Amino acid sequence: MRWLCLFLMLECALAQARDLRVCADPNNLPFSNAAGQGFENRIVALVARDLGAHVQYTWWAQRRGNVRNTLNAGSCDLIPGTASSAGLTGTTNPYYRSTYVFVSRADAGLGDLVSLDDPRLHRLRIGVQLIGDDGANTPPAQSLAHRGIVDNVRGFMVYGDYARAAPQAAIIEAVARGEIDTALVWGPTAGYFAARSEVPLALTHVTPWLDGPQAPMVFDVSMGLRRDDRNLRREINRALERNRGAIETVLADYHVPTLPLTSSLHTARGP
Repeated sequence: MRWLCLFLMLECALAQARDLRVCADPNNLPFSNAAGQGFENRIVALVARDLGAHVQYTWWAQRRGNVRNTLNAGSCDLIPGTASSAGLTGTTNPYYRSTYVFVSRADAGLGDLVSLDDPRLHRLRIGVQLIGDDGANTPPAQSLAHRGIVDNVRGFMVYGDYARAAPQAAIIEAVARGEIDTALVWGPTAGYFAARSEVPLALTHVTPWLDGPQAPMVFDVSMGLRRDDRNLRREINRALERNRGAIETVLADYHVPTLPLTSSLHTARGP
């Protein structure tokens, strides 16, 4: 009889377990992949464990229209790794802040390269991440173009070659091979792949961090959700706060360059 009671209690607990429905890219290291190897996968797991929830993923490539086809279509309730200021979704409190960085070979003598106004940028072979061909490109690409630095710049699509296991690695590999002298890369991508490079690489934060209103080099990162989903937002905010230390450990494990958040998770409030 006792085993029957235990079985019924377990069955009841499983029935009451909630799902945390998450949309993520299945092939986008260091952020996420279908094997759960990205740092966003690990942070989502922390949040789900805190909420006593089971993560249910909807996999969708991080392309234009992914919010429309996933979150707004009702396929999921949460998208990790959303820029806090993007405006495409509602957002939780930020859980990390990162920056674009210069990446160069450690033996290239460019470890002091930090400024977009450095005169060497007019002659160095520079790699930048690109989003598309309609002008909506990354802030470093826009800043270099504004300075007339164009002919010596080589673009690497943020999406990369999706047939590869690590599509975003190409720009870091080009630096390591000496095909380009330096690259301006989003910090989490740069830190993760540079740490795995057989050739030692140097990373320095890009300055100025705000190069005009359209070209910030530093971003706070939140989880995206529907703007009217206030209860979930409050729940996720509290889980992020309770797991602050564990999240910082995950980011460090993946070599994500971080900066102090503009506002503490203790004081930043949702509606």
